[in-house]
Amino acid sequence: MATTPPAAGGPGGDRCGTRRPDAERPGAERPGAVRLRADACPGVLATHDAADGPLARVRLPGGGLSPAQAQAIAACATELGDGAVHLTSRGNLQLRAVSDVDALVGRFAEAELLPSPGHERIRNILGSPLSGLARRRVPETSESGGAGGAGDAEPGRIADVRPLVRELDAVVCATPELTGLPGRFLFALDDGSGDVAADADLCWRATAADTGAVLVAGTDTGLRVPASRAAAAMVAGAQAFDEIRATAWRIHEIDPSPVVAALRPYASADTEPVPQRFAPPAPVGPVPGVHAVVAAPRFGQLSADTLRQLAGRAGDGRALTVTPWRTVVVHDTSPGDLAVFPDLVVDPADPLLGVSACIGAPRCAKSHADVRADALALAPDGISAHFAGCSRRCGRPGGSHIDVVAAEGGYHVGGTFVGLDRVAEALSAPSR
Repeated sequence: MATTPPAAGGPGGDRCGTRRPDAERPGAERPGAVRLRADACPGVLATHDAADGPLARVRLPGGGLSPAQAQAIAACATELGDGAVHLTSRGNLQLRAVSDVDALVGRFAEAELLPSPGHERIRNILGSPLSGLARRRVPETSESGGAGGAGDAEPGRIADVRPLVRELDAVVCATPELTGLPGRFLFALDDGSGDVAADADLCWRATAADTGAVLVAGTDTGLRVPASRAAAAMVAGAQAFDEIRATAWRIHEIDPSPVVAALRPYASADTEPVPQRFAPPAPVGPVPGVHAVVAAPRFGQLSADTLRQLAGRAGDGRALTVTPWRTVVVHDTSPGDLAVFPDLVVDPADPLLGVSACIGAPRCAKSHADVRADALALAPDGISAHFAGCSRRCGRPGGSHIDVVAAEGGYHVGGTFVGLDRVAEALSAPSR
């Protein structure tokens, strides 16, 4: 069983997912909505008090982990946590049941995982996980392919965004005005494929190797910004949002006009906005043309021992890349090499790859059931379903799936309550 790479991105504990109408987004707020609670996204310095103890989330801009960082996280998971590393839907990692938060902070700082403590919760930067690995494809025209217009059959990977991820992270950490930005605000740097562009608040999406379209809340602004100005432009847009947001956490909750105005000085062109198409997640299995594999940790949970071994075999300076779909790209390896790890799924035909679940009881006090055990026992082969312990539906993936929400005595399957003994039957119904 593995947490699925959903059809087009995945929201979760680190909420992020397919661009959908606001009413369909988990936790979405209407424009102008007033919140009565503060943003409580956890970090390493400010943990979340879960039923099993403090939960710490470490941000990984672009999802990249060096071998040394992976070793440090694995050691902390073993010595200070529950022995596992938990993937989030923004390409970040979490440790649960942390026994000594101060020690964790010190060790993560030594591993250069906390370059700016004041910015730790806002280093939410997605980067196309296969950028620089999968072969590039140059579109027929820069606008049709790179910006996902109708003229190209399939958007291509036309830029390596890894240097831009590092630059944006450095500029964010060097901007003290951004320390008040909500922890749910999301940046993205998309290589032109459209794999991470959909739900970002601000996204630079390559239209050519050195130019990109700027998307605000998933919509093309028409602004074309050179790669050399991308980081500065996105920081300017984030500052503009922070100045006007009031209680908003995400740009889709407000009128984005002031944000677009702040981006305009960085543009080299102001064109007609192009309708966007977004790509599905990188599929589980070998990455075509390179010696790398996309692997799905079962339920998005990687044992510390597996992470330690993956880091020890890294040969290109990167142990792995954590994706926004709760999968990992393992470099310099093959599916056969990874078959020895029982907590990794590398077969795209795995019959239960489409089933995901939140952490569930007893580790979450709000959960009505041990949803992971129930998912293993009840989910039929070949379905896409998310088992959740309560109505918050944490970890809910994007794309088409069935919500299976725990309640007293059973589950709500697609909105209809059934007893525990009828969940498998309900999930197997032909109408599904």
